[in-house]
Amino acid sequence: MSRIRMVGAAVTGIALALSLAACGADEDPLAQETGAASSGGAVTVGSANFAESELLAEIYSQALESKGVEVKRSFNIGARELYLKALNDGSIDLLPEYNGALLAALSTGGAPEGVSKPEDVLGALKKVLPAGTEVLEQSTAEDKDTLTVTAETAAKHSLKTIEDLKAVAGQLTIGAGPEWGERYQGLKGLKEVYGVEFKEFKPLDAGGPLTVNALKGGQIDVANIFSTDSSIVTNKFVVLEDPKSLYLAENIIPLIRTEAKNDTVAGALNAVSAKLTTENLTSYLAQVQVDKKDTATVAKAFLTENGLV
Repeated sequence: MSRIRMVGAAVTGIALALSLAACGADEDPLAQETGAASSGGAVTVGSANFAESELLAEIYSQALESKGVEVKRSFNIGARELYLKALNDGSIDLLPEYNGALLAALSTGGAPEGVSKPEDVLGALKKVLPAGTEVLEQSTAEDKDTLTVTAETAAKHSLKTIEDLKAVAGQLTIGAGPEWGERYQGLKGLKEVYGVEFKEFKPLDAGGPLTVNALKGGQIDVANIFSTDSSIVTNKFVVLEDPKSLYLAENIIPLIRTEAKNDTVAGALNAVSAKLTTENLTSYLAQVQVDKKDTATVAKAFLTENGLV
């Protein structure tokens, strides 16, 4: 679905990983980094293999270090099935997650129908978390599906919400990943929830450069782009609001081994979540992706500018 939401084939891999961990499977290379319980109180922070996850993990790491917590870093582990195995076998203790994607990955058949709002997603997620793990406070920051248009298109058609598309969608072309044509949180859901039907659907990529460039070049009028993508800021695109919550919440949330949590750790991470918004994460991520700044430098700037260090 996206770089952070590769859940379709992940459920089987995750189930296998959890069962292997439960059965005492052979050590894997990640096990060289031990968890908090066996490393004298150190917390090993992990991340997935994309820039936003690594930035968030570095923010978590520096926030903990500022409170005197010893931190080990094990970033760029890979896809969800790999880093959840690392979490369950104690190779890592903590990492940033996305509530909706994690819920979908851990739930047989994907996220429960009708569950889309942040608090509903969080409640459902807590019921399916692997034993020995928990989540802390979730942020308002999300990296989720959006329908995005250029500023010119928004002005021309007076577009502020997805609902506003209903009157003009028959004149417009939408671009997204190929699976979007059959996905409920794609064309099917837009028709069912909002009554929106487009003139044409162009299968491109999942919020990637093909879709972004097609929107910039006028080959499409509406694009499925993910909410923290730096292209939104750099191109001054307009993200249409989703008042009927078609798209599953994807709030960023710390996922942690219970044995690694204490008041100091939880307090530091919850303080980060309280300051993290979609807007500021988008801005700081652009400093990494567009300005090519070092992740540690950008993480320190986030913590300093938000009064967390």
